[in-house]
Amino acid sequence: MTASEQTDLLVIGGGVNGTGIARDAAGRGLKVVLCERDDLGSATSSASTKLIHGGLRYLEYFEFRLVRESLAEREVMLRSAPHIIWPLRFILPHHRELRPAWLLRLGLFLYDHLGGRRLLPSTRMVKLRDEPQGIPLKPTFTKAFEYSDCWVEDSRLVVLVAKDAAERGAKVLTRTACTGLRRECGLWHATLSGAQGVRRVIARAVVNAAGPWVAKILSSISKQGHTLRSVRLIKGSHIVVPKMYEGEHCYIFQNADGRIIFAIPYERDFTLIGTTELAYDGDPSQVSITEQERDYLCAAASEYFVRPILADQVKWTYSGVRPLYDDTLASPSAVTRDYMLDLDQPNGQAPILSVFGGKITTYRKLAERAVSTLLPLLGRKAPAWTRGVPLPGGEIADARFEEFLSDMVQSYPWAPVDHLRRLCRAYGTRVGRLIGGAKAWTELGRDFGAGLTETEIRYLQEHEWAETAEDILWRRSKLGLRMTEVERTSVRDWLNKGPCEDSGRISLGSAAVRHPPTAP
Repeated sequence: MTASEQTDLLVIGGGVNGTGIARDAAGRGLKVVLCERDDLGSATSSASTKLIHGGLRYLEYFEFRLVRESLAEREVMLRSAPHIIWPLRFILPHHRELRPAWLLRLGLFLYDHLGGRRLLPSTRMVKLRDEPQGIPLKPTFTKAFEYSDCWVEDSRLVVLVAKDAAERGAKVLTRTACTGLRRECGLWHATLSGAQGVRRVIARAVVNAAGPWVAKILSSISKQGHTLRSVRLIKGSHIVVPKMYEGEHCYIFQNADGRIIFAIPYERDFTLIGTTELAYDGDPSQVSITEQERDYLCAAASEYFVRPILADQVKWTYSGVRPLYDDTLASPSAVTRDYMLDLDQPNGQAPILSVFGGKITTYRKLAERAVSTLLPLLGRKAPAWTRGVPLPGGEIADARFEEFLSDMVQSYPWAPVDHLRRLCRAYGTRVGRLIGGAKAWTELGRDFGAGLTETEIRYLQEHEWAETAEDILWRRSKLGLRMTEVERTSVRDWLNKGPCEDSGRISLGSAAVRHPPTAP
């Protein structure tokens, strides 16, 4: 056991909220340690619908502050990482038996004007019989509304936020669980356990951003005078099917039960459909889709598409658990998606700040508020700084990704354009650090399939905390969808055995994964 390490702030949880708080705090001069028991973004933060959006349906629950903040953050985030975030247009067909057209029009008017939209185009009416967006839909749907939101590569966002935190001085420890936490003499004493052994950390403050496990952390210290808050776990599942339609637009479908689902172009050859919303009381690390959820999503989308979606078309599924603040509302759909920060500092003791709820869109604002809350308690002053500061790889002028890609195609004329586009989307302006001085695709080493090379795997190991095939194939990328089982197995074997001796490298190896993505 090593000697105790002193730090200003210990962050428990490596999802988007935890990494966002670590980044903000490190940038304001705090010494930060972040621990994550699995891989970065391996739970809720990689199981989202992958949208940066205001939350159109939240207007029905009068959550105007949340919608306003979310809409304003769309463009802040778009400018900060235009390689992994980009605009989308959504088609909302009018269903005569559900919400009336006037209500949809009013909601979209508010949606256009609440958040100070500048980069994204406004809402318009679409006559589905006259435009290509109507082709995939049943002829009973004759008109729709088209509006803007954004896509995000959610698990890559978490990694890039963590990388920026690390480059600003934060210590990021993956596969490292907080197995002990207690207050003593005005400080927090934590025991962190991982593959490299046990370490002790003494922190002036703690952030509990453990996501679905936030209540578990609080329970571990409840005997020390902490008043427990209620958390409500809501399960969401998604399915991925072969491409349902041509075009880059998305659909948002209303359902008779009052919920909505999305159908979104995914990884060029697929369509992502989701999500469900169910109360969940099981182990968050064992969450998976049920047959009922799968059938619900298939039926809900088939209500709109001309071509029905059958269960045997599902190529991949994923599920996650959202840790929402329990506002006692009965319906899982109605529970607030707003975040709540719970500060506990009894009698001036060492503070712990617990994070409930939140959504990817507002992670930066959540982090800003969390750090601003803690700084005075630590006797520090430092202004907020993250607005307008790009994430690693996001330094693309005016968020014009296609112009950046065109420059990269000229710089690397030997690279297959589809593979280069994927690399530029994943790594942005840092793609050159990965490619290095290579003059041919073969110089990047073995191609395991779908353009995944030895060079990229090593980059992910050395710079992005990747250790397992699941980290690489399902979180740092979604190449697992494009690869055969033989190809996926070859990645696992290579990681287990290590690269060839003449490469002069040693693999970090493969660790067990508690909850890899599932595929039928």
